[in-house]
Parts: sequence; C-alpha cells; structure tokens
Amino acid sequence: MNTETTTPAVRGEAAVAGELSTLDRFLPVWIIAAMAAGLLLGRFIPGLDTALDAVKIGSVSLPIAIGLLVMMYPVLAKVRYNETGRVVADRKLLITSLVMNWLLAPAFMFALAWIFVPDLPEYRTGLIIVGLARCIAMVMIWNDLACGDREAAAVLVFINSVFQVIAFGALGWFYLQVLPGWLGLPTTAADFSFWSITVSVLVFLGIPLLAGFLTRTLGEKARGRDWYEGKFLPKLGPWALYGLLFTIVLLFALQGNTITSRPLEVVRIALPLLVYFVVVFGAGMLIGRALGLGYAKTTTLAFTASGNNFELAIAVAIGTFGVTSGQALAGVVGPLIEVPVLVALVYVALWARKRHFAH
Repeated sequence: MNTETTTPAVRGEAAVAGELSTLDRFLPVWIIAAMAAGLLLGRFIPGLDTALDAVKIGSVSLPIAIGLLVMMYPVLAKVRYNETGRVVADRKLLITSLVMNWLLAPAFMFALAWIFVPDLPEYRTGLIIVGLARCIAMVMIWNDLACGDREAAAVLVFINSVFQVIAFGALGWFYLQVLPGWLGLPTTAADFSFWSITVSVLVFLGIPLLAGFLTRTLGEKARGRDWYEGKFLPKLGPWALYGLLFTIVLLFALQGNTITSRPLEVVRIALPLLVYFVVVFGAGMLIGRALGLGYAKTTTLAFTASGNNFELAIAVAIGTFGVTSGQALAGVVGPLIEVPVLVALVYVALWARKRHFAH
C-alpha cells in the first residue's frame, strides 16, 4: 500500500511506481486467485458454507466480518484526521457526492434492473437493493490504491454511513413501491430491518474508524508523525490487502456452490452490474474534472459513487427475503462483479491522472 507522507495530489508517477510492493503490483492476480480459490472451496467442500455462516454479526458471517475489519483498519489508520476539516469545507465535493450517491446512482440502478431483468422480479429487487447500499468499506482500498484523497474518502464514507441509516428504508420503499406504481409497473413489498442497517454501519465503519483514529492519535503523540508515517504505517499497510484477499476467499466460498450451479442466472445479474460500475465511475471522473476538483478528489468521488456496500445488500436481502432467494443471489453477485471491475478501474484512474490531470 502507499506509504509516503506527501498528499496524493502531488505524487509523481515514478514515486508511485517505486512504492508499489509485490503485493500491490500483482494485486489483480491475487484477487483472481482468491476468487477462484473461494469458488472451488465452496463448490467442492461439503458444508463449508454452513460452517462459515454459523456465527454472525448481525446478518453477516463472523469470518467475513473479521476480514472486513482487518481490511479497513490499516486504511483508516492512514487518514490524517486533523486535515478532514478542509474536506468538510469543500461544499462542491460534498454536494456532488450526495447527489451522485443518493439521487443519480440509485435511480440508474433502478433503470438498469428494469431494462436487463424485467421478467425476473427477485433479481430486479436484489439489484435495486445493491444500488441503495452505498459503499462504506472496500472503497477505501480502491481509493488508496488509485492515490485518491484519503481524508476526503473518510469524510464521504462517514456521510454515506449516516445517510444509509437514515434513508435506506425510505429509499427502498420509494424504488420498490412508489416509483414503480407511478410508472405503472409491478411493485414489491419489503420491510427492511433498521437494526440490520445500523449494525452494518457501526461494525464495518464504526469499529475500524475508531481504531484508526486512536492509533494515529496515540501513535503521533507518543513517537511523532515522521515515525508514525515512515516506520509504523509501512508495516501496518499490507494487512489491508491481506484482509481484502481473506474476505474475498471467504465470501466466494460462502456462495461458491450457488454461483457455480446457476451460471446463466449469474450472467443475467452480472450484466447490469457491470454497466453500473463502469458508467457511474466514468461519470464521477468526468464530473469531478469538469468541476475542477483535481485528480485526488475526483478519484475519491468516482470510487465512493460507484462502489457498493455488498455486506449490507446481502444482509438486507437475506434478512428480508431469505437466504435462498433470488434477491440474496443478486446481492452475492454484486462483489463477484464489483471486485475485479473496480480493481481494473484503479488502473483506469491512474491512466487518467497521467493523461487528463497532469499539470
């Protein structure tokens, strides 16, 4: 992971290339291997999915929850919390992020769901739920790898988490019942658990955010910023990717049998997701550049708008419609597409920095 102390916006190409570890440089290979390993484990080890899902935090498997926490903690320990005030003061960035995350992206997923799977109401509902679950976890990894603005990412993720608790149920009601009714389309009744949403936010953002804040505050107080960022963070940083790979293996192992036994249905769900991630990310990059946000904030805007909170989407779908439902399968296919696509978009962002954001 990135270890230098300069701000992301001023990193040079040579510095970025030089700081990449073997783990970073070959990340797509490790992620593909982790996905394949998970699918094979889930397919060929009987009862593994049941064992992994036996203990939960809320509606999320405990091993997956541990992986997510390990993934999030190092990234949030890198954030300079005393610099987040400049992000809060950037109203252009905050307003644009809110509009993209809570107006444009959910509406776009609603349209894609009805375009691609109008004949499959369970998958359609699952896709809409994925669109409503704004990313609060993995986006920190993608943003960091693409040299985005860490402080901006932390602030936008926090804002998304607050809106998630407040607005998720209301938006679900709007997109599943109100809007389809206005358009003369079939409606879907759904009663989302406020508790599940709150637990997801508190566990997957609250715990690592508090741990990261305390680690930086106490570490800098004890040894200073130079030691903290020059000595401590380089040792802590790789654990974010270890946590990511561990989570991917477990996630795909948990649903490996379901995914491999229903390939055509997975493809039907995957196509709108692929379009969603690419188009929303591209829109974020174009909007950020047009607004003059600079590369680092533009990248953060694009990733926070395009990424989704798959753990929440899966938990809500399972809790509302059942573990074997089509809605749950749509939630599971989310990270199957999101992980490799957003990894590819990290490289797209770095290419765009060289071609379109150079000063």
